Amino acid sequence: MKAPTALIGGRVDRTSFDHQVRLSVVALDEDEGYRVDAELVLETEFLLRDTAGEWHELDSGTGSKLAPVLDLFGQSITAVDVRNHGSLTIYFDGGSGLWIGPHAQFESWHLSGLGVSAVIVGPGGESEWER
Repeated sequence: MKAPTALIGGRVDRTSFDHQVRLSVVALDEDEGYRVDAELVLETEFLLRDTAGEWHELDSGTGSKLAPVLDLFGQSITAVDVRNHGSLTIYFDGGSGLWIGPHAQFESWHLSGLGVSAVIVGPGGESEWER
């Protein structure tokens, strides 16, 4: 599997929370409409660096503690990488960054939608990542 680099240039168009954190990412081509219309779902603990450079240890399903994620709304993705059995790193144009690794017992994150290959990082992670 390859890192979901199609997300680069996409903008966080929606954030939502329940027992998961969901980021909708949209990228448009001027002539063709949607290039990417995808949803990234975070299901376990993750790290978020805000625009001031402060790191937040966050966990899905924790209500108002997830407030720093709201600042990702409107930011564009500048880089995406996946390593170490499914550890996802995303950098944003506002200076924010997000990191989520595989979980030993649970699905940690998944990605689906138009313009991206579906990815599910299950318990223990994945071993077939390419750069």
